[in-house]
Amino acid sequence: MTPDLPIDAVAVLNAIASAVVVIDRDDRVVFLNAAGEQLFESSLGHLKGTPLEDLVPRNSQTFSLIFQARRNTSAVSEYEVEIDTPRTGPRVMTIQVSPHVEMPGWVVVQFQEHSKALRMGQQMLSRGAARSVSAMARLLAHEVKNPLSGIRGAAQLLDQSVAETDRVLTQLIRDETDRIVALLDRMDVFSDGGGLNREAVNIHLVLEHVKRLAENGFAKGVRIVESYDPSLPSVLGNRDQLVQVFLNLVKNAAEVVSADGGEIVLSTAYQHGLRLAAPGSADRLDLPLVVTVRDNGPGIPEDMRGHLFEPFVTNKPSGSGLGLPLVAKIITDHGGIVEFDTQPGRTVFRVVLPLAPSDRMAAEDARPAEDWR
Repeated sequence: MTPDLPIDAVAVLNAIASAVVVIDRDDRVVFLNAAGEQLFESSLGHLKGTPLEDLVPRNSQTFSLIFQARRNTSAVSEYEVEIDTPRTGPRVMTIQVSPHVEMPGWVVVQFQEHSKALRMGQQMLSRGAARSVSAMARLLAHEVKNPLSGIRGAAQLLDQSVAETDRVLTQLIRDETDRIVALLDRMDVFSDGGGLNREAVNIHLVLEHVKRLAENGFAKGVRIVESYDPSLPSVLGNRDQLVQVFLNLVKNAAEVVSADGGEIVLSTAYQHGLRLAAPGSADRLDLPLVVTVRDNGPGIPEDMRGHLFEPFVTNKPSGSGLGLPLVAKIITDHGGIVEFDTQPGRTVFRVVLPLAPSDRMAAEDARPAEDWR
């Protein structure tokens, strides 16, 4: 029987920001840390015992480095290695392989993604955008809607005294005022309306509901694939708002994939070690729950990537540019983060969410034992 690594090694490896995969002498996965689960978009429970070539192509430089590390019993590394798999998409990595000091034939493979700084920037961008949108919504509600009400009232009074030929102008004023008020009402969803009502939510039920809505509406003809971690604990969240988040993300994906061969993949996974400050509190939240929406569309244009979460930014002729800012706002209110990777043929949005308090202790007790059996 293959022995397990000591439990204290789990916490150490999960604290490392780069992906770490432990491989046995038969090139099968023994362990991968939280960053590894995120890189390969699956949990350790799913990948333990999986041949490495199911994750990384056999002709990859990774296998050459593993061979060298075993032969020379010393660490080897390679910079700017290109990896392109269905799980990871095309990425440029630095790969380091080290032999396991106690288990002959075992190796530790570390993948350092060159775009890590970019992804951190995306997280800051989404949170900053959410704050700026909230501030703008408050400004519009207080400083614009009241004057508009006065303008509309004045137009109604004028309508009673102007000539019949001029009433088309007063009607135009009223119509345009109503249109602007309707736009401001749409912005109200971004305002800070008090505390968020959150409870334990089964995220898989949320995703199944979104899938049903999509398949019977805007995503007819698009293949939607589910890849869920069945042991995922409950999310601490607001069910209706989470439906809105993933409905927006799936709708965006459905609008860019082709009618022939278009595919959207919904996946969930559990990761360890990520903590973030809770909104309006000195507390820090564990963010172990990852929900991914992946599509095989053309990718996000490069000139839009730095502004993706800003309001009114869109490349769709009929788009409002409010969908992704709303996603950023809701996820920020939940204490989570949203980020994306994109290239032609593959765009991934990752939403990272907190664990429901009722499940936190159970998950902390059960996960290491389950992962390391």
